[in-house]
Amino acid sequence: MKLGAFSISLNVKDIAASKAFYGKLGFEPFGGDEAQGWLMLRNGETVIGLFGGFLKGNTLTFNPGWDQNAQNLDNFDDVRAIQKRLKADGIEFISEADENSEGPASFMVIDPDGNPILVDQHR
Repeated sequence: MKLGAFSISLNVKDIAASKAFYGKLGFEPFGGDEAQGWLMLRNGETVIGLFGGFLKGNTLTFNPGWDQNAQNLDNFDDVRAIQKRLKADGIEFISEADENSEGPASFMVIDPDGNPILVDQHR
């Protein structure tokens, strides 16, 4: 199963303060819109998303169809195929992708320790 690019999506109180803090750790913005309350930061292959109030908590995020630089991959597992496999394995879902749709879609599951996992396909 190919889950695509991985990042940690952080629920932050102050985008500017978080941007400054992670900047001191060597992270640089490469996407998002600070005025809208979200930024994507990168340090090498490590990606962090800063989200001001968009998320209920910190979330592990996978993006099928993207590499770590948010570039399209030619070969990837569609989010609906991943969802179908996880359902067959007995995983419970918080939200689901429409299995009859195509293109962008997402689903969310919770791991045994309560950590949310978002699988979010953008194309």
